[in-house]
Amino acid sequence: MKAAATMASMLAASLLIFSLLHLGNAELSVDYYAKTCPDAERAVTAAVKKAMANDNTVPAALLRMHFHDCFIRGCDASVLLNSKGGEKAEKDGPPNISLHAFYVIDHAKRAVEKLCPGVVSCADILALAARDSVALSGGPAWEVPQGRRDGRVSRANETTQLPAPTFNFTQLKQSFSQRGLSTKDLVVLSGNNLLGFAHCSSFQNRIHNFDENDDVDPTLDPSFAARLRRICPAHNKVRNAGSAMDTVTSAVFDNAYYELLLRGRGLFSSDEALLTHPKTQGFVSQFASSQEDFFKAFVKSMVRMGSLQGGEEVRKDCRVVN
Repeated sequence: MKAAATMASMLAASLLIFSLLHLGNAELSVDYYAKTCPDAERAVTAAVKKAMANDNTVPAALLRMHFHDCFIRGCDASVLLNSKGGEKAEKDGPPNISLHAFYVIDHAKRAVEKLCPGVVSCADILALAARDSVALSGGPAWEVPQGRRDGRVSRANETTQLPAPTFNFTQLKQSFSQRGLSTKDLVVLSGNNLLGFAHCSSFQNRIHNFDENDDVDPTLDPSFAARLRRICPAHNKVRNAGSAMDTVTSAVFDNAYYELLLRGRGLFSSDEALLTHPKTQGFVSQFASSQEDFFKAFVKSMVRMGSLQGGEEVRKDCRVVN
């Protein structure tokens, strides 16, 4: 009885996510703004470049922002909306509290609006900015299909749908499959974790009181675990304490994430989960040995994730609905 109820609630959640991600059916195209706003991409790239010159955390922030946007209601820029009154928006949901660099999208939007008012959606600007973040950090460049619309709904409580750093393989696979993304997409898009910084709270479960037998996750490299425990003691009170996601080339987009994972130096439980299934472990090994394979797969997975839609307007201001 209990199992049936659980199954029913999981099915209901899957149907809700599916319906939210298929509200918009606009055909995306790489030349969508060729006639209506041909210089839009150039303006977005300029805004990202300027921000990166002053803050090297911008690329990771924009890439994560795009991912968190697409995984809730599709790539509809709902993550950019401000909370209003007592209604908390996505950006104020627990998994999104650490999101930052929203100002980069604001600057890009203002620049694009000067060129062609009311034409380019915030959702497309965010998708372009995520691409630029990767390309300007040494990763692959690609043509971003455009034509998304901006959403009018943003709810903090829906951010519980985001994959958590504590997820196991089964939970990760379900989260991705609900959005029409494959097991390979799961491994590829986990490579987003190579840029940026993680707070202690997101990997504390692996370095203190792991289980009844081990204080530390035995799959972690011992020297790496010791370093993490020094940075994040059991009763850590330093709010911004944490570790770079990639401890080797943290500001460069490359395949180091997979190399580190094979050496027991993945930060999250969800990272280690990729090594618990033969199929995902195979992809990890492939991408660790071939950066070219990873880059090619990353472009395909980003385009696939970026095709999830759900918006209905083109906002004038990315932080508020029209």
